[in-house]
Amino acid sequence: MSEQYWVGGFFIDLSRNQITQNKQSQTIAPKALAVLTYLAKHQGKVVSHDTLLDKVWQKTTVSPNTLQKSIAQLRKALGDSGNVYIKTHAKQGYSLECDVRWHHENDIEASSAQINENEIATSNIDHTAAKKPLKASLGIVSIIAFITILGGIGFNLTTPKQPTKLSIEKIRALTATDNKEFSGIYSPDGQYVVFHRYSAEFCINHIWAKNTKTQQEFQLTKHLGAYGSHSFSKDGKNLVFIQSGSCNQPINQKQCYKLMTLDFNRALNSPQSPRELMECKNSIIQSPQWLNNNNISLLQKYSDSWKLISYSINENKSKMIYTIDNGNIIDYDYSATDNLIALTSIRNDGHLYIEILKPEGQLISSHRINYPEEIAQFRFIYPNFSPLDEQLIFSTGKQLFALSYNGQVTNISLPLDGPMSSPIFHPNGQQMLVIKGHYDSDIIAVTLPETEQASTVQKLNYSVLERSIVGEDKAIFQPNGDLIAYKSERSGEEQIWLTDGKSSQQISHFPIDAYIVGMNWAADGQSILANAIHELTQVFLDGNEKSFSLDHPVESLFQWDSDNQTALVNMRIKGKLKFAKLDLTNSQIQLINNKIVNWTQKSETGQLIYTDHMDRFWKPGPAEDQLIEALDGQGSDKRFVIRNNVIFGVNKGFQLWSYALDDDKFEILGKLPDNLNYVTDVNQSQLLASVRISSKKEVVELIVKE
Repeated sequence: MSEQYWVGGFFIDLSRNQITQNKQSQTIAPKALAVLTYLAKHQGKVVSHDTLLDKVWQKTTVSPNTLQKSIAQLRKALGDSGNVYIKTHAKQGYSLECDVRWHHENDIEASSAQINENEIATSNIDHTAAKKPLKASLGIVSIIAFITILGGIGFNLTTPKQPTKLSIEKIRALTATDNKEFSGIYSPDGQYVVFHRYSAEFCINHIWAKNTKTQQEFQLTKHLGAYGSHSFSKDGKNLVFIQSGSCNQPINQKQCYKLMTLDFNRALNSPQSPRELMECKNSIIQSPQWLNNNNISLLQKYSDSWKLISYSINENKSKMIYTIDNGNIIDYDYSATDNLIALTSIRNDGHLYIEILKPEGQLISSHRINYPEEIAQFRFIYPNFSPLDEQLIFSTGKQLFALSYNGQVTNISLPLDGPMSSPIFHPNGQQMLVIKGHYDSDIIAVTLPETEQASTVQKLNYSVLERSIVGEDKAIFQPNGDLIAYKSERSGEEQIWLTDGKSSQQISHFPIDAYIVGMNWAADGQSILANAIHELTQVFLDGNEKSFSLDHPVESLFQWDSDNQTALVNMRIKGKLKFAKLDLTNSQIQLINNKIVNWTQKSETGQLIYTDHMDRFWKPGPAEDQLIEALDGQGSDKRFVIRNNVIFGVNKGFQLWSYALDDDKFEILGKLPDNLNYVTDVNQSQLLASVRISSKKEVVELIVKE
C-alpha cells in the first residue's frame, strides 16, 4: 500500500505523519492517521468500532474513547469537511464518504511538498491519466457544443472559472417521421446510422439503416419483429441483436429471447431474415456487444440476478465474464477502440459503482460513483464510452454528465429543453447520436355498466378528465372527497397535480429529471405518498413535503396504509428486487415472498392480491400462496384495482372484467380503448385509466463546427 494518498483535496503523507492542503501541512498522530488509512482502504463502507480498535491498536488494550479522540483529531484536521468526510453510524462505526486516490512513485507529484494550489483544485482527477493524450480533442468540443446549441449559451466542462463558448455546425433529426425510432448507432466506418422503426399498429419493429451523407434509407429486416438494441462486428459486416417473442410453452417466463445476426451488406441491397445464433427460454438476455475477439458479450438474467457473459459464435457456447455476489449489474458498455468494458453495478451498501474490465473478465478498477447534488442518490445511470480520456458520458434526461473511471461525476451541461438519451459517439468523435422523444397521454373516466352485459362485448363509454400535450396518468380518487390526484409533466417535470373537475393545480415540487413510480392517498385525503426518483415523499395538499430516509431504493410503490404507516413496495436490496412491507416509522423491512411481483393491491378486508412476472393472479393461503385459477389468462400489463372486494382488471384483448373475491363471480364488463396504458383507480361508478395519445422518438445527430 502506498504511503501517500488523497482524501478529497487533502494529501496524506504517512511517511511524514502529515495532512496537507493548499501548502498548509499539519502533523497528525500516527494512530489517527492509521485510522484514516484503514477507513480509506474501505472507502464508502461502514467499519465497526471493534474492527478499527483491533486493526490500529493491535495487541493493545485501549478504551473506545481513544478511537473517538482520533476521529475528532482527524475531523479537526480536515476542517469544515471533516464531519462530511468521516460519517458516524450510530452503534455501528464510521465510514469515509469521500473519494480516495492512492499515490504511487511514478505519479506526476513526487511529494506533498510539491503540491500546489492548481494540483489541489484537480485532486479528484486521476493524475496518471494526465500522462495519456486525449483520444480526440474534438470529443470535448462535441459534448460542449451539444449543450451550447440546446441551451443557447456556453458552459464549463471542468472549471467554472473559465467558461468556453462553442457552437454546432449542424443539428439534424435523422429520422423525422411519424413513427417511433430508437436505438441508433453508427457503423464502424461512420457511414451509416442503424436504428429501429417501430410499428404502432403491430407493436413491433423493423431495423433500418440510413446513409449519413446521401440520407438514403434501407429497410434491413424482411419481417417485423420485437428486435432489441444492436451492435456491429468490428469489420462492420454483420449486426447482432436480441429478438424476443412469446414462448410456445411458457414455463418460467412468458417471453423467450433469441440472439440473432444479420448480414449488413446483403441487407443494404434487400431486406433479409436474420439468422438465429442461440435461444434462451429460462433466462433473459439483452444488450449484445460484438467484441474485438469476435465473441459477443451479453447481460443474462436468471430470477433477479444479472451477469455478464461472453458468447462464442465458433464454439456455440457461452461463459460468464463477470458477476457480483452481493449486488447486481445495472448496465454496461464496450469500447472497441480501447477494448474495455465499463460496467455499472449496485452493491450491498446500496451505492452504485463503476467497474472497468477487460473483455476476458479481468477487473482493472472498481470505484463507488460519487453523486453530485443534481442527481438523486438512488437514481441509476447508464453511461457510454466517449472520446474524453478515461471518461464516460450519460444523460439523466435534461442534464448531461461525465463519469470518470474513478467514479467522479461532473455536470457538463445546463438543463436541456427536453429529455434525451445518453450520447453515442461517431468513430471520429465529432458527431454523436441521441434519442429525443415526446410522449402524450390523457386521463379518462370509464363509466361502469349498471347491468350485466349482453352476450357480445360492448365498448364502454368514457370521458377525458385531464388533457395536455404531455404525459398525464396515475389518477386516483380522493378518499371521502371530490378531488382527483394525478401525475403530469405539464410544468416541465413530473409533478403531482390535483383537479376538482374544473381547475387543476400543482402541489409537489420535485427536482429536475424527477419521475414518479406510484402514488397513494392517505386515508384522511389530506396528503399523498409518492415514490419519486426511488424515494418516498409525503406531499400535503398545502404543498408541504415530508421525506422518508431509507437505506434502499424503492422501485415501485403499490399501496400505502397511512393509519399504520406501512407501504407495500418493490425495493431493490443488494441490487435485487424484493416484494416487501415497509414500516415508515422505523424503516423496517418485512419481506413478503421471494416471487417477482409486477403489481399488487389489498382489498378493504385486508386480502392481498398480486400478479407475478407471468401475469398470473395470486392470493395468500393457509400454508402457501394460492393461484386464482378463475383468472387464468386474464392478466396483462394493464394492472388491476380493487373496490368492495371486487377485482377490476384488463386482459390482453383490452376487455375490462370483474372478479368478486367473496363469491368467485367472474364477469366481462366491456371493451376498453386499444390505446389504454393501464387502469389506476375505481369507485362505485367510474374507473380511472390513462390512454396513450402519441408516443414518438427520433434519432438526432449533432455535428461539431470545426
